[in-house]
Amino acid sequence: MSETIYLLYILSFVLGSIVGLVLSYRKYKAPFTIEKIDLLALALSIIGWSLALNSSLITFIPYYITITIGLFFLALVLGMRPGYGTKETFIGIIIALIIWIIRTVVL
Repeated sequence: MSETIYLLYILSFVLGSIVGLVLSYRKYKAPFTIEKIDLLALALSIIGWSLALNSSLITFIPYYITITIGLFFLALVLGMRPGYGTKETFIGIIIALIIWIIRTVVL
């Protein structure tokens, strides 16, 4: 069973990276020139990292489904055109780590 779950994680990440690359090439026609934060990519990054790192917070869905969805969302942002999605990924990691620290230390 665990090998199947790992395969699901890998497939989700690869599929998310491919979809993210295709969508970012459609959205951004030029190489990295835009310095502002993409709100959609930021939201996907925060949701993805939070689901992947804090899967135990959602108890009504099995953990492997939560992690799979999180990996897909974070791969969408990580798989964007070179230069795009880096700030969003960093902010998503920071917020997910803050949630994890609050969950483990405070509660």
